[in-house]
Amino acid sequence: MSSPKHDGAFEGSITALFARLREGDEVAREELFRVTHDELHRLARQSMRGEAMGHTLQPTALVHEVYLRLGPRLGEWQDRSHFLRAAARAMRRILVDHARRKRTHKRSAQRLDIDLDALVGRYDERAIDLLQLDSALDQLAERDPGSAELIDLHFFGGQTMADCAQLLGVSERQAYRRWQVARGFLHRALTRGS
Repeated sequence: MSSPKHDGAFEGSITALFARLREGDEVAREELFRVTHDELHRLARQSMRGEAMGHTLQPTALVHEVYLRLGPRLGEWQDRSHFLRAAARAMRRILVDHARRKRTHKRSAQRLDIDLDALVGRYDERAIDLLQLDSALDQLAERDPGSAELIDLHFFGGQTMADCAQLLGVSERQAYRRWQVARGFLHRALTRGS
């Protein structure tokens, strides 16, 4: 996967920590934070790479917010894959909630500078309203949950396509197919009315 830490022993230690959490071992919570913090911080930096300059939420704060949101449910996950999928969804929700608060506060939509070439196959850069993107992803999830989850993992979770395939339990070819479906859908949804 993306890091040399992702060997079988590392995977096994994460799975063991989740099992200990399910048994009520609170020390396992601290250990899980310690062993997953660097990876989640990398994912947070990736998911925020398109944020506008001066964004008030920093990657470290995003990671801590993910742990706050997922903390009560940490024992529910079976393994690293399950946990990272939940973390990517949580990062998306946190960024969307942050954008909503800013919108309410400023009375204008926060914009993200996202390279749509990477997201929907465009050849120019455009600013996308994060709330519009969230709405489009919710619509995609209703029609094709697998493609929407792939976008969450790749775009908000910073995972490579190979990592996404592994986390979703599909072949890399299937992941690329889902990516194509999602790109087409998001392109149509985000360019409607522009």
